[in-house]
Amino acid sequence: MKVLNIGMIGFGMAGRVFHAPIIKSLPYLRLKGVQSANRTTREMLHRLYPETEIADSAEEILKDEDIDLVVVATPNTSHTEYAEKALLANKHVIVEKPFTITSSEADTLIELAKEKNLVLTVHQNRRWDSDFLTVKKVIEGRLLGDIVEYEAHYDRFRNYIKENAWREEPQAGSGVLYDLGSHLIDQALSLFGLPLEVSADIGAQRGGSKTVDYFHIILHYQNFRAVLRSGSLVREPLPHFIVLGNEGSFVKYGMDVQEAALKAGATPLELEAWGEEPKELQGIINSNINGVHIRGTVESERGDYRFFYENVYNAIMGKEELAVKPEEARNTIRIIELAMESHNKGMRIKL
Repeated sequence: MKVLNIGMIGFGMAGRVFHAPIIKSLPYLRLKGVQSANRTTREMLHRLYPETEIADSAEEILKDEDIDLVVVATPNTSHTEYAEKALLANKHVIVEKPFTITSSEADTLIELAKEKNLVLTVHQNRRWDSDFLTVKKVIEGRLLGDIVEYEAHYDRFRNYIKENAWREEPQAGSGVLYDLGSHLIDQALSLFGLPLEVSADIGAQRGGSKTVDYFHIILHYQNFRAVLRSGSLVREPLPHFIVLGNEGSFVKYGMDVQEAALKAGATPLELEAWGEEPKELQGIINSNINGVHIRGTVESERGDYRFFYENVYNAIMGKEELAVKPEEARNTIRIIELAMESHNKGMRIKL
């Protein structure tokens, strides 16, 4: 099996928590090089990944002829710049979400990747969350009948402003709309496709906040709506998913367990039950299925972020269709743009 050499530009939280441990867990992937100028980060890299080369600049990664795939894990404002440079250097590219700041930037990268016949995708790893896979199973299995409303939350309680955090600064692509909104929008679009209209309320709930820390987005479809919410002052956990149908309801609390495990330093190689949710997090269904009323829990699907990288590998090898297509990631950015337009104009916006 051919081993794919990977170079990573940037090694902040995304690279450290969500990319490197997953790459290390797959035998056909090799983290050949990582760019970081931070001394503390370089020391950590040397300790955790002693066989990985540490580059001073992105150019060192891009000029390395042995590197097949580049992961762009930099702050949002530089995604387009480094993705474009990597494509021009004839590298396949994974961009950390959000794809770009604007949909026009995304279109430019998509066209370049097509011209170069290279794989370009975006790290929408939460399509492989346990809870989302379970919701998908419930909806596609028609366990609730026809869906009339889908609601997804990604909430936090953070009543302070993090210092020296670029996501807290008033710049393009900062705030929870681009950060957490990218996940919720991608999940909704992967389930239901593009809506007919978008409406949104976006703002800042915390005193002194310089950027968006709250949003309420409604994706309007022909016969139902998808409500996507995130707040920074949610101390008592709300349901992560609420799905209503003409035959029943499904309610799911709690978040996928993989992020907490990765932050604690665990990897899929070390945990046999990787991605398995505890029974207490199982969602509750109350529905009429095949004429029989049922109320109980739904066994959660097993989440596994390795499937994202496995799919990218197979797509590069020509064995599989790309799961997260760049056009889909572009559509997520377009929905963000329309949500901001809706908020500013106080009206629904048609696609």
